[in-house]
Amino acid sequence: MSRPGRTKFGRCFIALGNGLLNFFQRVGEMCLLLAMTILWCRAVFKNVDKVLFQMGKVGADTLPIATLTAVFVGFVLALQTGIALKEFGQEESIGAIVALSMTRELGPVLTAILVIGRIGAAITAEIATMSVSEEIDALKTLGINPVRYLVMPRFLACLLMLPILVIYVDLVGMIGGAAVAKANFGVPFMAYVENIEAWMTVEDLAKGLVKAAVFGVVIAIVSCHRGLVTVGGPGEVGLATTNSVVFSFVSVYIFNYFVTRLWL
Repeated sequence: MSRPGRTKFGRCFIALGNGLLNFFQRVGEMCLLLAMTILWCRAVFKNVDKVLFQMGKVGADTLPIATLTAVFVGFVLALQTGIALKEFGQEESIGAIVALSMTRELGPVLTAILVIGRIGAAITAEIATMSVSEEIDALKTLGINPVRYLVMPRFLACLLMLPILVIYVDLVGMIGGAAVAKANFGVPFMAYVENIEAWMTVEDLAKGLVKAAVFGVVIAIVSCHRGLVTVGGPGEVGLATTNSVVFSFVSVYIFNYFVTRLWL
């Protein structure tokens, strides 16, 4: 007769093993979906209208919240750094700190988080609804590949629009920082800009854009995958959307570290 403690430990071990197995299976499926999507990118010229439509959703629809977020992030960065630098009489360095913070880290990561909440969740909910209502099966019956028809346009839209959004967020954040630097610390706008030019390089901007492209790929693949594998009823759509958002957040944080580490 087995002891209760050993039985409980065995169940926990089995549950952990099943969780790891499901995780690696999910990652493998996403890698396969990524490879299939890249292969179907050869059909982009036949689906330009769908790609442009998705680019509008990813880009234009995200601009209002991206603008608001970038402005206040720039405000806070300039305010916090200005208070610290004022003790050493280095207020003119606010521009460099705000610019480097935005281009290297905050711009790409914040933009990715906004796109996950605004676009990634919508992609998952839309495709998951099609899955549970058997529209995906109908596409296959008609000879239409779901990866080409649904995933590829969203993949290219996220890949192309994330870097553009990051450039916009970086610029708006720097302008917000310039406003606070002038209003609270008396730093002239030209001195602010000259400090940015002295410290920020093309490499700093490139790091942020590479991260943005990687995040765009991650968001598109995770969101589409979770939608395609959804089965059951309408209640599963909400669960799939939640799982997609959480997995996308975690993936962005992980890839952010590794991209930063590889660049050093």
